[in-house]
Amino acid sequence: MQMNIKGKKILITGGAGFIGSNIAEKLLKMGAKVRVMDNLLTGRRSNIAEFLDNPNFEFFEKDITNISDCRAACDGIDLVTHQAALGSVPRSIINPSATNDINSGGFVNMLFAAKEAGIKRFVYASSSSVYGDEPNLPKREEKIGKPLSPYAVSKLTNELYAAVFGQTYGMEVIGLRYFNVYGPKQDPEGVYAAVIPLFLKHLFNNEAPFINGDGEQTRDFTYVDNAVQANLLGLTTTNNLAYNQVYNVAVGEKFSVNEMYEMIRSYLNKDIAAIHREERSGDIRDSLADISKAKNLLGYSPQFTFKQGLPLTIEYFKNEFQ
Repeated sequence: MQMNIKGKKILITGGAGFIGSNIAEKLLKMGAKVRVMDNLLTGRRSNIAEFLDNPNFEFFEKDITNISDCRAACDGIDLVTHQAALGSVPRSIINPSATNDINSGGFVNMLFAAKEAGIKRFVYASSSSVYGDEPNLPKREEKIGKPLSPYAVSKLTNELYAAVFGQTYGMEVIGLRYFNVYGPKQDPEGVYAAVIPLFLKHLFNNEAPFINGDGEQTRDFTYVDNAVQANLLGLTTTNNLAYNQVYNVAVGEKFSVNEMYEMIRSYLNKDIAAIHREERSGDIRDSLADISKAKNLLGYSPQFTFKQGLPLTIEYFKNEFQ
């Protein structure tokens, strides 16, 4: 993998975001030349501040909804990993047009700009939300249900476009269905903050966090280094069978939100009970991934279980909040 990465010029869209900035850090350590494209709508300049003086790093403050920006970002690039998106199921329910414009329209812009630039390999972030109302566990890539939110529709649309671009233009497009990724650099601020940094923020402030519904909904919580590994494998695989596929990126274990909260509370030694409120519209009840396809075709092997990744995340945010 190191041999296939060193010296390559790699574009990361959304590279100032949570997952994108972690990918950038790893690629730079492996000797790649990294260009980050981000409009800083949800990304944070602080996530890439440590890279700005690196001669192998470029930052393009540009927007994927602008095709000219996409073409400029793709100029001279060997490989693309597309992480840019407007996240959050609740936000998509409130503003479906913005979600569609960025997640669907921006995705097509990037695919087409990459195709025009002669870039064959295009790895992109999909989501476990595409499983929708499919009730069976574990989730397998070939069996999805009806989407439950505009965000889920946008991610499913990405997968459909990816398949068409692979077939029509001979591109090597690889989709990664992330399952509840968490870890360092995840944004704890705002009404759409992810659950783990939000819980940590409240507990560090000795406040009771909210849990949506009864808290017994389950998730396959995935430490960010596992998602980074999946991207690196997608960018470097030489397995012809791996192209133009989508893969679950997870651990293959599930925990309830209540269990997760108790683990955090116990680690921080905080005697603070969470406050339960109404369920959140558009949420999947239970989530657990079958990761055998990613293992077999990409060589994916998650290095961090939830119980291993959570303490690393807590220690990172301890420095952020204190």
